[in-house]
Amino acid sequence: MSIGRHPADVARLVLAAGVVVACLFAARAPGVNPVEQSIFTELQRLPAGLDRALHVLTWAGWWPGIVLAAGTAAYLGRARLSLALAWSGAVAWLLALLMHALIGHREVSAGLVAAATRGLATGTFDFPSTHVAIAAALATAAGPYLTRTVRGAAWVVVIAVAVADVVLAYNLPLGVFAGGFLGWGAGTLPHLALGAPGRGTSRQAVLVALQQAGLDPATVTPLRRRWNEPLRYDIVDTAGERLQMKVVRRLHRSAGPGYQTRRLLASVETEHDARLSTPRHEVEHEAYVTLLAERAGVGTVPVLLAGEIHYGPPFLIRRAIGGRLLSELGPAEVDDGLLAQLWRDVAALGAVHIAHHDLRAQNILVDGEGCPRIVDFTFSRVGGPPGQAAQDAAELLVSVASVVGIHRAVQSAVRTLPADTLRDALPHLQTLALHHRFRRQFAGQVSLSALREALADALDCPVPSFHSPVQPTTLALLIAGGLAVYLLLPELSSIGEVRSAVLRADWRYLLVAVGAGMAAVLISALTILGACTERLPVGRTVAVQVAAAFTGRTTAGALGFYGINLSFLERLGLPRAHAVGVLVLNRAATFVVAGLMTVVGVLIIGNAVPVGTVHIGWQWWVAAAGVAAVLVGVLVSRFGRIRLLRPGIRLAREMWHSMLPVLRSPRRLVLLVTGEVGFLLLSAGGLAATLAAFTPHFPVLAVLAVFVVGSTLGQLLPTPGGLGAVEGALIAGLTALGLDPADAIAAALVNRALTFWLPVLPGVVVFRILQQRGTV
Repeated sequence: MSIGRHPADVARLVLAAGVVVACLFAARAPGVNPVEQSIFTELQRLPAGLDRALHVLTWAGWWPGIVLAAGTAAYLGRARLSLALAWSGAVAWLLALLMHALIGHREVSAGLVAAATRGLATGTFDFPSTHVAIAAALATAAGPYLTRTVRGAAWVVVIAVAVADVVLAYNLPLGVFAGGFLGWGAGTLPHLALGAPGRGTSRQAVLVALQQAGLDPATVTPLRRRWNEPLRYDIVDTAGERLQMKVVRRLHRSAGPGYQTRRLLASVETEHDARLSTPRHEVEHEAYVTLLAERAGVGTVPVLLAGEIHYGPPFLIRRAIGGRLLSELGPAEVDDGLLAQLWRDVAALGAVHIAHHDLRAQNILVDGEGCPRIVDFTFSRVGGPPGQAAQDAAELLVSVASVVGIHRAVQSAVRTLPADTLRDALPHLQTLALHHRFRRQFAGQVSLSALREALADALDCPVPSFHSPVQPTTLALLIAGGLAVYLLLPELSSIGEVRSAVLRADWRYLLVAVGAGMAAVLISALTILGACTERLPVGRTVAVQVAAAFTGRTTAGALGFYGINLSFLERLGLPRAHAVGVLVLNRAATFVVAGLMTVVGVLIIGNAVPVGTVHIGWQWWVAAAGVAAVLVGVLVSRFGRIRLLRPGIRLAREMWHSMLPVLRSPRRLVLLVTGEVGFLLLSAGGLAATLAAFTPHFPVLAVLAVFVVGSTLGQLLPTPGGLGAVEGALIAGLTALGLDPADAIAAALVNRALTFWLPVLPGVVVFRILQQRGTV
């Protein structure tokens, strides 16, 4: 009764088909990419004693795996699961065979055949991998029926089958990759046709769940809702009592990376909220906090019980209380007594260390007697620091002001709450510090700047403003890290050889490198101009990017870059929400362009470096396997799922939605892409010019690729400007191209000093000028 279908299955099917088609075109290209060839060759070097075990492992992607999986499900009485497994495995097998017949074999070089140590007889490979396709189809089809741990174990088996296919020389890595996506799509088909657990919640399933919970419902009426909100039902039992039921199908308590980044930019000192593991945990948490708040004297809607629908999501049942939401009332209907009681409830929550974190007007119910009742404690937190009440005060100020106006909201708060709490709430009255739920609420009704100024006037205190993100401790870390990099890295080679290389450098090429570094800073202004729908003053936008070379390159994660641009856009009159959208779009474009150019750079380096002749000892493979096991363990753990995987997925979604408007505007797209690509190419040209000052003979295209890959990967290290990581990556890449180690080290260090750190000096001057003129 909780079986259903979900539109996301269609998206998965389309994505799987797109990846398989892309891999098909890559496989039809003549030859084998050196990177793919190197992976195949190295896996062939695994001990031959593993062949028997690996051969048995491939049975999981053949008819024995289909029979065993479907038969086990049937034996356990899971008829629907058994049918889904048999169907998905057969479809994956047939699709793989069909592609083999239509596409033919993948021709490879004689050298690759000679490198195979598992008795490969011919110079052809099937495409895609049948074993991996079947194993991935079985894991995908069984996913909704399994627990999270078992589901993760199933995909570990799929990866093991993929490795076995390459080791036994059944397939090349590209065929294995395509087979995985083919199986993913085949396993999604039965979910679309038959439905899957947790994808739907029927009225009959709700009735059965209520009866099992000891209630006697007479009627169950579903209420209208938004697509991303929990299901809600009105229930009337046989005794005539009205109840409310909320069914939570996915976790809603999530403050994504975008929200956390905005709070960092707003300089709001807050602790991260405790994470919830499952929807069941979320429901139980809300019930628990509601009971604590009720015991503290806060007006709430009483909770009756929390439970879970069989094969379905959890639910929460409360008593139904008549009344109207605060968001539905007019200013005249909200008297001072109601406002005073609201602020007393916020003070009571703070006294028992409960933070609601979602005090919107639509989460405040005014009952028939005119008393407020706070509902929906989904985002609440218990036991935090006393200062967390400031966020609740700021949120309620926005909510009340959107109903009764700024003056009455501020005056009612000042009469009831302590001045210290309201002063702490001032930094939270910024768009960056508020969730998008509140930004939707006050849009067009409340000016946050006016609300901030009114509260500051009432408290006789200054309004928070933007400050330089560079702190003395950051400068000390930069100096110490720079000394370590520029003094210790040359010890990898002879310090005398590096010094000699620097002394004999051609200063004309070094001047070209300096010019390329400054030009990269200037052209980066195109990314801001292209990301903004409003026309910006070009001169001031360029000047701000010069100043951002100081604030961004001297702060971890380049937060100073976003902070100064946010202040600039806001001073021009752009709404804070729009300014944040510009920066999110800028970040999304950087992520996409740098990612694509990194992939291209890896392929270029693969063609320039004889990676096929590189031999890695078994000790390194053991170490790599250990590291991979640790990474997989972290990702599948509760910490990894909540703090790494889910934020990463949410960030990807935010970036995609922010990219949609620019994709519809050719002019903005050209500016944005030109700025991102120009910045990378000019910076890479700076490395080529620096290297030309030390040695005239080097592969220019490969050096450009080394810079793109090295700078992109090095920036992942959370140090200001990727200090240390970028230098190491550039040196490793240049030496891999066959350059002299002394020239590689000298070129990498001098290039970073001239093209990356030297622009910080004019950035300091421009930053101070812009501050004096009120531009930032």
